[in-house]
This record gives sequence, structure tokens and C-alpha cells, in this order.
Amino acid sequence: MTALSLIDGPHSSQLTAILPSMHRLQRLQGLRPVFQRLFPERVASDFTVVIATYNGAQRIGAVLDHLRCQIDVSDLVWEVIVVDNNSTDDTKEVIQRYQASWPRAVPLRYEFEAQQGAGYARHYGTKVANSPLIGYLDDDNLPWINWVRSAYSFGQQNPNVGVFGSRIRGKFSTTPPVNFERIAALLALTERGDQPILYNPEAKVLPPGAGLVVRRQAWLDNVPEERTLSEKFGEREAGEDLEVVLRIQQAGWPVWYNAHMLMYHDIPDHRLTRKYLVTLCRGIGLSRYHTRMLSFVPWKRPFMVLPYALNDVRKILHHVLRYRHQVVTDTVTASELMLYIASLVSPLHSWYRMGKRQLAKALALGSLTNLNQRRSDLI
Repeated sequence: MTALSLIDGPHSSQLTAILPSMHRLQRLQGLRPVFQRLFPERVASDFTVVIATYNGAQRIGAVLDHLRCQIDVSDLVWEVIVVDNNSTDDTKEVIQRYQASWPRAVPLRYEFEAQQGAGYARHYGTKVANSPLIGYLDDDNLPWINWVRSAYSFGQQNPNVGVFGSRIRGKFSTTPPVNFERIAALLALTERGDQPILYNPEAKVLPPGAGLVVRRQAWLDNVPEERTLSEKFGEREAGEDLEVVLRIQQAGWPVWYNAHMLMYHDIPDHRLTRKYLVTLCRGIGLSRYHTRMLSFVPWKRPFMVLPYALNDVRKILHHVLRYRHQVVTDTVTASELMLYIASLVSPLHSWYRMGKRQLAKALALGSLTNLNQRRSDLI
């Protein structure tokens, strides 16, 4: 039956009254991309890409070039937000140059977050985003040409999923060390096959923050402004992405791996050196106490320290006995050993940090009290 025959039928008067309203609605929907370009901070989008960068003037261009070449997105209203995490280079000027030639259909926004830390930058980007789905990229992540479409489609097809991660491969300028695949996941490389997979909460394995897509409301409802792992452990941030995903998962949102969201992690030579990899594993290990304890209610946490410590000792002994001299001569084996040792001492390290913070707060409060007392005496 054709539209014309419907209009000529018994309900023709009702349809005739409805059709103009439908046509007006379609015209307004067609104007949505125009309004979004004119008022990017007010018009809702279908998808937002948030890129956190610190001194990324030399890297951010490659990420934007890959986003500019995305395919099958003509029907989407989407935006790109670059969050400058207090850079001291010319990151802002680079973004401004890209804005001058950026496709008008996709707003490219520049935002600034003064508090340093990728977690703070992502949190700020989440708050200012205008869409229910947010994809997070670092300034060394190169999304494949259909990454945005694959991310949006998966989110639409699975409305109950709160978080889903990408399939991440390494882009190396030099050959990685022998046995690198054993620690590849620590550099956010994720290869879990060609099909989507649910991250089972019991397995305690979660996707990295790079290439992550999150439902904005799930983040805002469950991720606090100040997080346990927002500070550096050792010389690097470690575990903060895991904390965010774990909090959302514990709130009841399923976490998935989406094999169709392919991206590449550009890994420079210095990140494959022994010094960098050992330092990386040290930072991750020192954060283990907090990431482990997040899985338990507070009253259970003191009882879990000893079992984890015994398991770490077992791993260390097994590792040394298995690889022997390689724990000194082999880069990957030495890095793994550092991970296990740092995990073992992570409770002590964390308690020391917490005590130091409490002491600093007490001293600051005491100084403020003394100052107020002196003012009162003067009055």
C-alpha cells in the first residue's frame, strides 16, 4: 500500500493533519548538524571523542588526522574535544590551526584542565561533553577509519553496556624486546580475538583507558571527582583507568571488549627500553593495593592483605626459580619481577602515602588554628 492510497483512505483527514507536523520534525532534525556547529556546547551529539593531552603538540596532529578521515559517519552528529592538561608547549596553537581547516560538520573544541593527570583531563572532558557516549583517546592513539562508527553502533546495539574497550595494536618504530608479548597489556595493547567479549568481574581483568568508550551518565553517577589513584605511584600514574572502569562495573554496568573498534598505540623507542619498562611495572605494582581493595567492601579489606601478599611471594619465588639469571639479563623478565615485588610492598607504600597525607592535613589544620588564635588575640 502506498502513502497516496493511505491518504485517500478512511483516515485521510487524520493523516493529512499529521503529515505537516512530521515534515516539520524532519526538517528540524535535518538542521541539527547546523545548530551543533553554531552552538557546539548546547546541542546534543550522538558521540563525543575526548582526547587528553599534555605537551602533545608533536603528537596530537596524527590523532586528529585519523579522526578527520573517519568513514560512515555522515548520519552522526559527533564532536571532538581536546582537553589540554596544563601543557607548557604550543598544544593550544596546534589545535587552533586544526580548527581553522577542520570539517564544519564535526565541532573541534579546545578545553583546558589545569590539574595535571590524565584522569582529571578525562573527567573534565566527560563533564563538558554533549553526548551520551564518550570515546577516550590519548594523544598517541591512532583510531582506525571506522572506529567512531564501530563505537557508536556497538553502544546503540547494547544499551545495557556501560563500558567497552578497543582492540589495540602497537605501532612500533623499533623492534620490541624479546618476549614483549608477556607484558604488552601493560602498555595498553589489547588483542582478545575477533568477536566481542564480556569482561567477567570474577576474572578481575578490565580494558585500559586508551580507546575506552563509556556512557556519560554511568561515569558521572559512579566516578567521584577525587579518586584513590589520581596521584602518581613512583614516577608515573598507574591504575586510575582501572579504578574508573571498576567503579562503573561494580555499579552493575557490564564491561565489554569490542573487536571492531580497532586502533593503534604509537609507542616510541624510549618506551621499549629497560629503564622505562621496569619503571612502568614498578608504578603499576605500587598501585596494586588500591586496585585490589576496590573489589572488596571496606570491612573485608584488612583480611585480604595477607592472602595477596602470600600470593605475591609465591609469584616471586616461582619467577626466580623458573627464569634464574634472566631476571637480571632479560628486559621483560626483569620488568615482571619488579611488578611482583612492587605488588608485594604496595600495602606498605600505600599506608605510608596515606599517613603522610593525613599528617600534612593535620599540620595544615594546626597552622590554621594557630593563625586564627593569634588573630583573635589581636582583636
